[in-house]
Amino acid sequence: MKASDADILIIPGYTNSGPSHWQSRWEAKLSTARRVEQAEWTKPVREDWIARIAEEVNASTRPVVLVAHSLGVPSVIHAIPHFRNRVAGAFLVAPPDVANPDIRPKHLMTFGPYPRDPLPFPSITVASRNDPFGSYEHADDVASSWGSFLVDAGEAGHINADSGHGPWPEGTMVFAQFLGRLSAD
Repeated sequence: MKASDADILIIPGYTNSGPSHWQSRWEAKLSTARRVEQAEWTKPVREDWIARIAEEVNASTRPVVLVAHSLGVPSVIHAIPHFRNRVAGAFLVAPPDVANPDIRPKHLMTFGPYPRDPLPFPSITVASRNDPFGSYEHADDVASSWGSFLVDAGEAGHINADSGHGPWPEGTMVFAQFLGRLSAD
């Protein structure tokens, strides 16, 4: 599949992705990409975030490719039962451990626990060895339950602009390979 064959939905996490974040850069470069905007980025409500993602998937006219970061990942996973349109694949980056009682802010725990059912579409989960919001072991565990291919990003922090992943060329290459393996049908 080519990027032009898909509606690429950019799904940021808590507080949104700023202009130097790799998600914002990808959105600017990919002509069929659009951000799933949330009404409240700093006080997220699980049901609202799920509804917005489902609304965007269901409004799409082409196969959907989801690109979720951080809190966007559990939001996507919880939204799956509400999808009526085809999702060709999901690129899931830095899944936080939303069941961890030490997560801050505390209200992010309302996005847990993760559903453990296999995903109904191909996916890649990219995880860091030193993510302050979720351990690599946690990412490996949830990715395994979903049937998602796990990519080890090494010691990459939260894979965001603060950890030096604004341009993130390695992520661009992995995403391009993943997209190339998806079916447009």
